[in-house]
Amino acid sequence: MKNYRSFFWLNSLFLLLVLALTGYEKLFGHSVSSLFLPPLTLPYPFMGSFTHIFQLLCTIPVSVCAFTFSLLISIKPRNTANLFILYSAVLTGGFLANEIFRIHIYLLMFASVAKLETVLVYAVVFLIYGLAFWRKIKSTPYVLLLSGIALLLFAIAVDSLHLRGDDIPSLLEGVPKLFSQLNIALYYWFVCQQEFQLLFNSDAK
Repeated sequence: MKNYRSFFWLNSLFLLLVLALTGYEKLFGHSVSSLFLPPLTLPYPFMGSFTHIFQLLCTIPVSVCAFTFSLLISIKPRNTANLFILYSAVLTGGFLANEIFRIHIYLLMFASVAKLETVLVYAVVFLIYGLAFWRKIKSTPYVLLLSGIALLLFAIAVDSLHLRGDDIPSLLEGVPKLFSQLNIALYYWFVCQQEFQLLFNSDAK
């Protein structure tokens, strides 16, 4: 219950942030789509803000999972959750690398690999991950993970439609993508927290 309360407040704060920055851009006559631009030399404040926030959120799952694994493997090497935490770090680390280095863009430019094909590869990898650890995932607050994935798929679907316009298409794609990573980051934060709680409780007995 505590986890979902944190989920509610953090999502609410992010919604207020989205509304505030969107309002700021509109007030000063800037395009809302500029909030989602990739990192460049920024000509005015808050340009690319949502992109930076999204990338920062992407660092959370891989960081907490890698740190948790490094401690669990030294404290309890035979812990059944160790592999789940390790592969979670690898999976989220791959996603982070793609977002930072724009791998899918270079694949499109130099190898003519469509974005959808790259997405399908990620989907297959995640499906394998889900099937391999579904029992473990069932014991976690997986609603956060599923909501994050659903929002990400919605953002990908909007992007694939190539909607006309500037502000509305950017918001329809960018905001769900931002919230998707927030919920995924929360999921892995709670998962790693849960592992330490289980470890300490078992030692206390």
